[in-house]
Amino acid sequence: MDIMSPATKCGVGHHACVKSADKKQDEEETVFQPASEFFPMIENVFTRLVECTKEINGANVENNKFCVSVHYRNVDEKDWATIGQQVFDILKEYPQLQLTHGRKVLEVRPVIDWNKGKAVEFLLESLGLSKRDDVLPIYIGDDRTDEDAFKFLRDEKIGYGVLVSSAPKESHAYYSLKDPSEVMEFLKTLVSWNESD
Repeated sequence: MDIMSPATKCGVGHHACVKSADKKQDEEETVFQPASEFFPMIENVFTRLVECTKEINGANVENNKFCVSVHYRNVDEKDWATIGQQVFDILKEYPQLQLTHGRKVLEVRPVIDWNKGKAVEFLLESLGLSKRDDVLPIYIGDDRTDEDAFKFLRDEKIGYGVLVSSAPKESHAYYSLKDPSEVMEFLKTLVSWNESD
């Protein structure tokens, strides 16, 4: 995942933080790629997985820049264990990578200390907003992975998390909304408050 902001000093001070110029807009932007050091490894794993699964009808290996996805949705069920074993065998050679599971997909990802909470922290720092009293971050999310952002805002006491869920759930978010239509209404209300000032 690339996190981008207008060009500033990288507040997090990470080696994966670079500046790039957008020739169309003649502007610089700061790009933070915490997994960029893994690109060659990801490419190597991708190439090997394509080769070892090419004989399995329906298998699809995809290079997603920061991870490799092995889709087996269209593979005969009798071959699922074979695909899993091939991924596992290759992964044993790469202790810096981990295996995660999705819906009929195996994903090979770097083992890095990065989550949505760290992304929010990076954005606030790189935009120069982390120490401002006139800025109130609001993070709206509906996924388990959003909890890291909710927790960061709560722990740092600098903003509010809003969980979107039709059912009550335990969460680090301060508030909740039931569905996307309530999110839209909430955002419209924020805009109207700003316009009335």
